[in-house]
Amino acid sequence: MKRILCMLLGCSMFLFASINLNTASKDELMNIKGIGAKKAEKILVFRKTNKITQADDLKSIKGFGPALIKKIQEYASEK
Repeated sequence: MKRILCMLLGCSMFLFASINLNTASKDELMNIKGIGAKKAEKILVFRKTNKITQADDLKSIKGFGPALIKKIQEYASEK
């Protein structure tokens, strides 16, 4: 029982942690609601040539509209 509670606590802490858009792995990016494998890959490609200073920077990527940007802002930190 303790093991299950510890696992749940660990998972919930990850859900509320901020994700750094400049350093996050593909899997970490996919934890953002609305980001699947393809969009996570687009972010990885984008940040190779661009520094992400705010989630709005992602608007220049095809398929990243205002609704998705808003979701990303809830999860992400740019620092």
